[in-house]
Amino acid sequence: MLLFALTILNEFCKLSDSLYKLNRNKLAKTDITEKVVSLAKRRGFVFQSSEIYGGLNGCWDYGPLGVELLKNVKEAWWKEMTYRENIEGIDASILMHPRVWEASGHVENFTDPMVDCKECKARFREDILDECECGNKAYKGRKASKCRDEGKFTEARNFNLMFKTYLGAIENEDSIVYLRPETAQGIYVNFLNVKEASRQKLPFGIAQIGKAFRNEINTKNFLFRTREFEQMEMQFFINPAEDEKWFEYWKENRINWFVKYGISRDKLNIHPHDKLAHYAKSAVDIEFAFPFGWGEIEGIHNRTDFDLKRHSEFSGKKLEYFDDQTKERFIPYVIETSAGASRSFMAFLLNAYEEEQVSRENLDGSTAKETRTVLRFHPALAPVKAAIFPLVNRDGMPEIAHKLTEDLRKDFKVFYDDSGAVGRRYRRQDECGTPYCITIDSDTLNDSTVTVRDRDSMKQERISIDKVNSYLKEKL
Repeated sequence: MLLFALTILNEFCKLSDSLYKLNRNKLAKTDITEKVVSLAKRRGFVFQSSEIYGGLNGCWDYGPLGVELLKNVKEAWWKEMTYRENIEGIDASILMHPRVWEASGHVENFTDPMVDCKECKARFREDILDECECGNKAYKGRKASKCRDEGKFTEARNFNLMFKTYLGAIENEDSIVYLRPETAQGIYVNFLNVKEASRQKLPFGIAQIGKAFRNEINTKNFLFRTREFEQMEMQFFINPAEDEKWFEYWKENRINWFVKYGISRDKLNIHPHDKLAHYAKSAVDIEFAFPFGWGEIEGIHNRTDFDLKRHSEFSGKKLEYFDDQTKERFIPYVIETSAGASRSFMAFLLNAYEEEQVSRENLDGSTAKETRTVLRFHPALAPVKAAIFPLVNRDGMPEIAHKLTEDLRKDFKVFYDDSGAVGRRYRRQDECGTPYCITIDSDTLNDSTVTVRDRDSMKQERISIDKVNSYLKEKL
């Protein structure tokens, strides 16, 4: 009996320890998210849209550093995907003929099941109630699924996620158009145009970066689910006989791109879809370990010939390919790579965030520990590549610093800062993710050298001022 009691006690202790660790990790993750969101506003990465009017839920504005980071993410993707022989670029219109969305199935199928809480009037997607918190402040932390179990929700009804608007002066059923919910359809309807203009042969791809809009029932987790976002998509047209080979190729290629730009492989996961969309033969998500859990940042899909076949049917145009060698005529299969620019931005931002303990020297010569917050962006993604500081605002140092800033600005995004102690300026640039800081000091006046400080190692070295440009080019 005693042995049985000790066994039960031991198991209880293990369970308590596990629950403690789970809650501790959850709190730590929540804390990191709050810190990153706070830093994003403080340093000018992301602001709440229309904040002075109380904000608009699910909409965000990119600030001075945010717009640079987002631009760098998109440029890195664009170079990776289109600076090759068999992929062409396109920029399709946001507004398209309404029949496009009938052919694609969006008018009929692009819906989420929506329910309303009879008590607090909050609105939820029925299929993700386990992920949502109750809208009643009196039940903080309570899952919405609990309210469902207690019968507090209305019957589910389908809600189409496309934004409607009207084309022309008269607002009626005949003038309805939609803000595109995805960028892929603009590629499919231009398949023949791009093929003929570029004289491409299979296999070849068409890439596009552009805005998409979805009237989400719930927006959550900062930039992860928003109503206005950018997609980075590539549709790769292939012979149906080679679909598995190219599906595996792009799956590997795309996860390696995130690793190339600084995301640890252990923070990435390939998740096969348990339930496939009506157009897909196979599909996987590339997921990132967000503080709230694994979340999709890119999808790789074998869409078969569904899209081209549907647009052929609805438009009356034959979207076929003729193989000169085999004399075979067929509708190509499509392997789609679809990344969210906003979600990738968020993943790179969270991945770069780090807090570490460093030593600080006091005025009396003693040292003390302090916490340094740093964004360890890959240099190609960093919003600002270098910051230039005059040590003091006298003795000609500001003039030299300004001249160096203007010289470097021809090739790099740089920042001039002469406010506060140099150590404080370093910390500000660490929070911005700036890889290098360059200080003009009294030695510069004597030997024309400057101090270059590395963001990650915090090591400093002296180099000639006329070598700074080439130094940055080599490092970046």
